[in-house]
Amino acid sequence: MQQIIKGNQVVPDTWEMLAKDASLEQLTNSGDIIVPLAMWLEHAHALKARDGRLGVWLDADEEAESIADDLEHFAVIALNFPVFSDGRSYSNARLLRDRYQYQGELRSIGDVLRDQLFFMHRCGFDAYALREDHDPHAALASLNDFSEVYQAATDQPLPLFRRR
Repeated sequence: MQQIIKGNQVVPDTWEMLAKDASLEQLTNSGDIIVPLAMWLEHAHALKARDGRLGVWLDADEEAESIADDLEHFAVIALNFPVFSDGRSYSNARLLRDRYQYQGELRSIGDVLRDQLFFMHRCGFDAYALREDHDPHAALASLNDFSEVYQAATDQPLPLFRRR
């Protein structure tokens, strides 16, 4: 079982992440699943009728606006980083937290590296599924890399000069 960083600790990941090519017929009625956006858009009614908890994942080229009216159905929203240098999911995280007031778990998935965790947290992420070749216990310390921040962000809405 993969481990993730959540709530400033390393915990087992109890969610099943479905691939983009997964079909509705493969699903059981129970269990916690994270479905791709396309499956949600096509089968939302059937997915809402399941007994398990539901999450959705968005690829970097998919927009948070497409699920803005459905946020109450998701316990988890996972945002994919196909490569570490693709920052589009940072923007989706800010939109989900700041504009749409999403309060559930916001998880980073894909090519997630230790060096990104502090900045992901600033954008609203609170759970991190690191790349398989990275140790989540070693990466946990990166959430405290900086003791003070200058700019405003989701985690600190006031810039430093306004907090003086």
